[in-house]
Amino acid sequence: MRRLFPLIVAALMASSLDARPVIIAHRGASGLRPEHTAAAYRLAIEQSADFIEPDLAMTKDDVLVVRHENEISGTTDVADHPEFSDRKTTKTIDGRSISGWFTEDFTLAELKTLRARERLPALRPGNLRYADERIQTFDEVLAIAKGAPRPVGVYPETKHPSYFASIGKPLEKPLLAALAKAGFTRRDDPVFIQSFEVSNLKALRALTPIRLVQLIDPDEAPFDQQLAQTGLTPARMVTPEGLRTIATYADAIGPYKLMIEPRDAEGRALAPTSLIADAHAAGLQVHPWTFRSENAFLPAGDRRGQGDAERGDPAAEYRRFLGYGVDGLFSDYPGDAVTAREASGR
Repeated sequence: MRRLFPLIVAALMASSLDARPVIIAHRGASGLRPEHTAAAYRLAIEQSADFIEPDLAMTKDDVLVVRHENEISGTTDVADHPEFSDRKTTKTIDGRSISGWFTEDFTLAELKTLRARERLPALRPGNLRYADERIQTFDEVLAIAKGAPRPVGVYPETKHPSYFASIGKPLEKPLLAALAKAGFTRRDDPVFIQSFEVSNLKALRALTPIRLVQLIDPDEAPFDQQLAQTGLTPARMVTPEGLRTIATYADAIGPYKLMIEPRDAEGRALAPTSLIADAHAAGLQVHPWTFRSENAFLPAGDRRGQGDAERGDPAAEYRRFLGYGVDGLFSDYPGDAVTAREASGR
């Protein structure tokens, strides 16, 4: 019975999550704590998020660390460290020239000397008070999830997989090894692996039964497809035929939320598209991104007050998307999302 207990827990969690829309804490409770920090993940768990989301990049000594981008000047105090001034450089990442400091040029020990910083200080000045949080490894985030007082899933994203493969630091096998070490190897484990690229998801499909998510940016084709000159576009990806193709290697799509609920020129929400129904017809779940509570990110009818940083009425947006039939959603404010889900009865 002792051996069966973990399997029973995993099965019960998978069953309960499939029965209702899942709330994915986008980089943790990143509206209330600096993103990708232990504090953000722990708060998300306290707020009853179903999954916590780490974005993954690689260090010089081949350790997976959790950062929104491999360029870290906007999310750490690296610029304040004179000992690292000579590490500032310019690289081409996914076709763009970017200047700054990059995870792959630092050892884990060096990165651990840095402190995380709020990425959106003008919109989230309250997060500036959390100034002592360190960069987390993927293993450390997995430990936070595993140590939670209730079942909590993980939803890692491979960042710039073609770039990391091009410098000899592919992400896929280290990611799967870390998940396996934490006990996650099965399709019904509480894990989704996501990517904006296509080829690495196909490679992962051959390596693991763990559920995979094709992220979709409305304005930019997957970079690996740009490199291969396949002609794949976001518009083609979300056609019924494109969705059926995605379903051959992935279990869900993660579209930008405006691909489901567009807005007019004044920022007002319009009637939903057929994307959810089309994806469901192809056998795919739909987990749109990213829901935030500040006026700057809400449609005009859901804003309150005048300032972009003021909290609006996110519950109205959540109600609509839950009503459209999403299977989950990414939120910077998982507590707001959980409250809205409970109120919806889904």
